[in-house]
Amino acid sequence: MVPTRERIIDAAEKLMREKGYAHATTKEIAKAADCSEATLYKHFEDRTDIFLAVLTLRLPDLGFHLDNLIAKAGSGTVRANLMLVADSALRFYLESFPIAMSLFSSRALLDAHRAKLKLREMTPRYPNNQLAEYLGAEQSQGRLRRTFDPDAAASLLLGACFQTAFFATFDDQPPDDAVIEHLAGQLVKALLENLRPTKETR
Repeated sequence: MVPTRERIIDAAEKLMREKGYAHATTKEIAKAADCSEATLYKHFEDRTDIFLAVLTLRLPDLGFHLDNLIAKAGSGTVRANLMLVADSALRFYLESFPIAMSLFSSRALLDAHRAKLKLREMTPRYPNNQLAEYLGAEQSQGRLRRTFDPDAAASLLLGACFQTAFFATFDDQPPDDAVIEHLAGQLVKALLENLRPTKETR
């Protein structure tokens, strides 16, 4: 039998994909999970807590690649390391856009989400910060040109992934795996042509 917490997360993911975060109420989530709201609140503090569980446990694991990225500086190839980030970022943003975009339809929802992130010492800037730190580490090892700004380069790559996901969601044309891999490759290629790695094992 599926544990109650898992049923709640599964139900929340389904409802949030169908209705968006703003319109998936805890009452509806509890009903879809075949439990009471009281039971739901034994496992989660509030809807924002459920939303964060969906993002971290049910969507493509961008966080895993970012957590391990800095340790890869100086090993493998810069291109391969960035490909992992770009591919996982594209997949994460493509999956999360339909769920999260309604968060910005309500000031109260956005404020609650921001407050929850602050309590958990989390930030939406985490991907950019991790990627910038990795690029800076590669830069210090001489594998990338020393004159570029790691923060700006991180924003260029992740911003392009984010915008690609936005367009796909707006057009209701989600790309398949082959297209995602191609897009990731093109974005990384464009970035590296300007960073000009000086030493990379290909």
